[in-house]
Amino acid sequence: MITVKFFAMLRNLAGAEGKDYEVSGPISLDELKGRITEDFPALREVIEGRSVLISINQEFAPRDAVVKDGDEVAFLPPFSGG
Repeated sequence: MITVKFFAMLRNLAGAEGKDYEVSGPISLDELKGRITEDFPALREVIEGRSVLISINQEFAPRDAVVKDGDEVAFLPPFSGG
């Protein structure tokens, strides 16, 4: 199972904090994003954009990363701080 978490405005758009996805083996982030946007169509434009940060197991991940059973994937919207 892959645990997906949404933060800030993404949580609001999804209407959920996240979702668990059953997988039979490793999948690409693109495959996972496809499953997410099927379940949460309001997220499609945002998570397919370049400004969303993605972390796997609390470390920033490249867009071509592979996720596997037991991973936690978080989608973080653009943010600024000071």
